[in-house]
Amino acid sequence: MVIKVFIVDDHYMVIEGIRSLLQNEKSIEWMGHAMNAASCLAFLQQQQPDVILMDINLPDMSGIDLCKEVKMKYPSIHIIGLSSFNQQSFIQKMLDNGASGYLLKNATREELVYAIKTVIEGEIFLSDEVELTVQKNEDSKVPIITRREMEVLLLIADGLTNNEIAIKLFISTTTVDTHRKNLLAKFEVKNTASLIRMAAQIQLIPFIKPKN
Repeated sequence: MVIKVFIVDDHYMVIEGIRSLLQNEKSIEWMGHAMNAASCLAFLQQQQPDVILMDINLPDMSGIDLCKEVKMKYPSIHIIGLSSFNQQSFIQKMLDNGASGYLLKNATREELVYAIKTVIEGEIFLSDEVELTVQKNEDSKVPIITRREMEVLLLIADGLTNNEIAIKLFISTTTVDTHRKNLLAKFEVKNTASLIRMAAQIQLIPFIKPKN
């Protein structure tokens, strides 16, 4: 059986890297890629792969929401969440929305191939590192944050002001302030120090003593 695989990711280097890992696998056929949710949905109207490797952060829609929509329209497609974030909330949301697995972007070729073959057989695949995270945080409350919020969070932890963050990310200070307020709300804390401390406690960022 040849397994048809499609990837949805907004980074071309990631797409090419995965394609190169799979190109010599005779049991896997590369169907192509999409760099956003809209392109993915348009492709699926014409063709359906067996497995989709789906980035959880996309420019036009969360991969978590896209996963749910794809599974509703095409329930036979197996989806493997693809991310650099080994975060309990992302993992659980992808699984809750119908994903058959969750794979980190530092996966080896062997792990990637094994994940694809595992989900095709109707089983759930979690890499060892991801499974440890799930077990460790089984009962913890971890907020879901966007890629941009993660970028802002890391820069806040580095002690940058709203204006400095705005310059670095090429966005307005108002937008930075909105992200900061959203982070405080999602983590249910009242100040930056508490935000950084909680983010460090759940290993979302390294522990850094806040400068402001």
